[in-house]
Amino acid sequence: MSKRDYYEVLGVAKGASADEIKKGYRKKAKELHPDRNTDKPEAEGQFKEANEAYEVLKNDDKKAAYDRYGHAAFEGGMGGGGRPGGGFGGGGQGDFSSAFSDVFDDLFGDFMGGRGQQGGGRRAARGSDLRFNLRISLEDAFSGLQKSINVPTSVGCGSCNGTGAEGGAEPTTCPTCSGIGKVRAQQGFFTVERACPTCSGLGQIIKNPCNSCRGAGRVEKDRSLSVNIPAGVETGTRIRLAGEGEAGMRGGPSGDLYIFLEVQEHELFERDGPNLFCRVPVTMGSAALGGSIEVPTIDGGRGRVQVPAGSQSGRQMRLRSKGMPHLRGGATGDMIIELAVETPVNLTARQKEILREFDELSEENHPESSSFFSSVKSFWDSMKG
Repeated sequence: MSKRDYYEVLGVAKGASADEIKKGYRKKAKELHPDRNTDKPEAEGQFKEANEAYEVLKNDDKKAAYDRYGHAAFEGGMGGGGRPGGGFGGGGQGDFSSAFSDVFDDLFGDFMGGRGQQGGGRRAARGSDLRFNLRISLEDAFSGLQKSINVPTSVGCGSCNGTGAEGGAEPTTCPTCSGIGKVRAQQGFFTVERACPTCSGLGQIIKNPCNSCRGAGRVEKDRSLSVNIPAGVETGTRIRLAGEGEAGMRGGPSGDLYIFLEVQEHELFERDGPNLFCRVPVTMGSAALGGSIEVPTIDGGRGRVQVPAGSQSGRQMRLRSKGMPHLRGGATGDMIIELAVETPVNLTARQKEILREFDELSEENHPESSSFFSSVKSFWDSMKG
């Protein structure tokens, strides 16, 4: 049975570029893989055929010979370039592991961090993100502030400039993985890739570690940072400082610092979003007669509010734009004032006399109330008898 044209097998045109050939093989490999075609016995043979075609067409010398002589270039005594003697090898079934390895890189290289360039190694590990909890007052949340904080973290080692090597010397290429940072093992049809055990996936090793950081490229240190806290923040607000987290290993990029804010409770004001609530005591006389009272505000000033005559405890009034600012701009919240009418205590004889007179006048003005209380008194007297 004659073999099919290799270009036809991969679904590409003759003279296709290396990139087009690889894409064609990728498509066929995924389409014909035996694990995905358990109900199609012919898929395994087609998969091997695609592998054989790719093994030839991915190699410039083999491809040139195939373009010139076709399948005959790999049969009988035809050798390199189509001349007698030698032989290309790699025809027939082809080297599956080599071909699939290339496609493995193409399919999963980005996901696993890439193989990197020879001697380049994997990108140095990024430092961890850090969290810092910060408590501020309600007044600070109202006005905003610039605050200095001390953060315990890891910073780049000054002795070795973050390289981890004594004297700042450059690390050397790992001999086990040749700087790739990964090693491969063949398991049946598949190639398993894992981090190099010698360099821990970094692609480089340090022959003479720095005495200060012991080869880590970073040391523990408290850092002083200035944080801008905008007006309007509340408990749970998170501020991100890019690159101010833990330093990376051996010169790797630093992580980020996240500051979580907690606004302390206030002795006078209770916050509900942008609005503030304040419970204000008023005398019985002021509540009954009405008048103007002075109340404190969050900005440190004082405001005046008019109390209507006959106000009861729990009555609320509003001071516009005397609340908290919105974090992302917009109108300022309001201040809600709730009245708490106080009952007088420690009365003088004269004050008691005036109140008794007031009660008597109240009974005259409201005989229905006097009749009600008289009925209640008579009921309790009869119960006692």
